[in-house]
This record gives sequence, C-alpha cells and structure tokens, in this order.
Amino acid sequence: MADIRDIMELERPPTPEVTKEFILGSDKPKKKFTNVPKAPKRPEGMHREVFALLYNDTKDAPPLFPTDTCYKQKIDLTMRKPRKWAWMEFKNPARTDGATFYHWRRPSDEPKEYPFAKFNKKIEIPTYTDAEYQQYLKDDKWSKDETDHLMDLAGRFDLRFIIMADRFDREKFSTKRSVEDLKERYFKVIGTLAKLNGDKKIYTYDADHERRRKEQLKRLHERTTEQIEEEQFLLGELKKIEARKKERERKTQDLQKLISQADSQVETPKKIDKKLPKKKLSNPSRPSRVDTTHILQAIETAGIKFPDYKNSGVSLRSQRMKLPANVGQKKSKGIEQMIQDMGLELNPTPTEEVCMHFNELRSDMVLLMELKSALASCEFELQSLRHQYEALNPGKTLNIPPQLLSSSENDNKHLNSGEIIDVVGSPGNPNT
Repeated sequence: MADIRDIMELERPPTPEVTKEFILGSDKPKKKFTNVPKAPKRPEGMHREVFALLYNDTKDAPPLFPTDTCYKQKIDLTMRKPRKWAWMEFKNPARTDGATFYHWRRPSDEPKEYPFAKFNKKIEIPTYTDAEYQQYLKDDKWSKDETDHLMDLAGRFDLRFIIMADRFDREKFSTKRSVEDLKERYFKVIGTLAKLNGDKKIYTYDADHERRRKEQLKRLHERTTEQIEEEQFLLGELKKIEARKKERERKTQDLQKLISQADSQVETPKKIDKKLPKKKLSNPSRPSRVDTTHILQAIETAGIKFPDYKNSGVSLRSQRMKLPANVGQKKSKGIEQMIQDMGLELNPTPTEEVCMHFNELRSDMVLLMELKSALASCEFELQSLRHQYEALNPGKTLNIPPQLLSSSENDNKHLNSGEIIDVVGSPGNPNT
C-alpha cells in the first residue's frame, strides 16, 4: 500500500510511534461497541398515534406488503402450563337413533348441548282420526292408505314435495302421482282440518294454474332458434307500432291545441269591436272593393298577451312588464324605438298603475305595427290590380286618389277618419 502511495505521489499517513504498549498490547480491556439502532424520528406534522402504527414493539421497519403479524399479541407459553384437550363423545339431541359422536373438548369445560341442534326445525304435520277422514277428508281419487302415506312422507321430508314425489310408493299404489297432485291433496287436507279447528288461515293451492305454468315454461324452454328470432322480430315491430301510436297521439294533441286557439281568436274580434268606437263612413252607400281580410287578421292576432302572475305565488311586479317569449325580436326592437321616440323610459318604475298603462301602451304599439303592415299589403294589392287592369284593357287607366298612393305618409289620418276609398274608372269610360 505504501508503494502505491509513492507511485501516485500521495501523502503517506504518519507512522505510529513504536512503544512497548504498541508491541505487547495494552492491559486495559477494549470497549465493545454494539450497533444500537437509532430511534426513528417522527416526521413533522404526523400525529403520534399514526407514527406508532408504523413500527412494532421491536422498532422494526414496516413490512413491504400488508400483514397482521406485527399486531398480534405474542403468547408466552413458558409462563404457565397449557390446558389439556380430550377426545370426548357427545350426542345430537336432534337425532332419534341415539347415535354417538366424538370431538375434541377440554375436560375442564362443562358439557353443553350440541350447539347445532337448534337448527333442526321440524314442521308440525296435523293428524286426523278415522272418523274425521270418513266424514270430512274422503276423496274418490285418493284412498285412505294413499293419504296416510302422503302425510307420512310430508313429515319425513319436511314438505319437500319433489323428494316426496320421488319416494312415493308406486309399487303399492298403482296410480301415478305428480308433484301437483301431491300438493293439491295435501293442502286440501290441511285446509279442511284448519276449518274444523277454527283457524282463520286457510291453505289453498291451484293445481291447474301450476300445471299450465309448467307447461308454458316447458314450451318456452323448448323453442327453436327460428322461433326465438321471430319473437325478437315481433317485439321490434311492436315497439315501432307503439312509437307511431305515441306520435299520432302527440299530433292529435297539437291539433286540438290549434283548434282551441283558433276558436279563441274568433272570439277576440268581437271583444275588440265592442271596445273600438264606431266610425262613420264617408260614403256608406257605395260598397268597398278593397279587401279588408288582412286588416281583420291583423286585428285578431295583434296585441300582446302578458302572463297573469296573480295566482302563481310570490312574484315581482316588474315581471309583469317583461315581454312574453312569443313577441319576436323585430317587434321588440320596434317597440323600443317607438318608446324612445316618445321620450319614455324603457324600464319605468313598476307601480301598479304604471305596469297596467305601460303594458297597454306596448300592446297598442304592436297593434299599430300590424295595421301599418296590413295597410302596406292592401296598397301593394291595389297597385297589382291596377297593373292587371291596364294590361287587360289597353288604353284604359284607373284614377287612384293620391291619398292611397301616399298611404305611408297619411296612414294615421285615414285610419282615424275611417275613410274607405273606392277604385273609380277614368272619366272617359263611365262603365269602368
């Protein structure tokens, strides 16, 4: 090692001084240092109880996989003498044949009844005398020996009718009895005896229904693949038919709504006619040739129907001034523009009187819009009829008063005066 240090030009450790103690050794015993594991430090923020769960009594590190060996109490068998176990016999009280069994048990423990004997529940089968059978239980399809054998099997096998049908003595009794036959006879006997004893609970059994049920279940189980596919196809068609039926019902309801709305709209013009003042005609003797259908339709459908919040619980009065959803955006913009032109607020203080008058004002605005639209339609139709007349009668013209041609400027004047202007012919042709 010293040669390597010389080659690598490393510093050599100082050579210890050679003394007597260095050669012969010291008389003092050397201290033996044992590797004492340091107590692990609890992480900051961790509770003491949680940290104690990470280590066992010997301060071993926690295991790498879950185990419960660290938390089991160690039993020191050297402290006391263990108790003895003996191979002892016992009897089951549920058995009537007196069979003896054995199991391990401490001799110091007191003998107890076999704990599993309490699970042996026996069904009480009612009995009958010969006189009761001859008077109440006699049946042409069942003999007394068969009935006695049935009741005996019911007691032996605790009403497990499938086992009873398998153990039924077919050599002694030639008649073949099914499970339904055994149930029908047994419950008939039980019901008759219950009536004799005055019990309110009567046992009944419908054997025919059970036979039909099993027959249907057998047919269902024995279906072929083609039959299953046909059934699935029919179920799909049934769903389609039900869907179409629901669609027809929905359309019928919608049609009923439309009919009811139409009926209500027919009644509204009568109410409006009562409210509007009667206007005098400028020339009532001459019938009008202008089609007023559009005007009537506008009057019928015009106005705003505000929702009624009187019977809808607690509500704000400002909600009454909110425009309904059926009012289009175009009408809403027109109402806002007219309100601004009149110098009014878009959202006035919602007092009772203000709400009523503000809603009536906006409803009248919508009515005015509809009347202007209807008047423009009438003017367009009038111009169209004029061109058609001139095309069919060359050289002939219609004299239309200028107030009809400028209806956009004087529409309010004509509506207020109630004038109805007729189409007149040219002065040169009195027949037009």
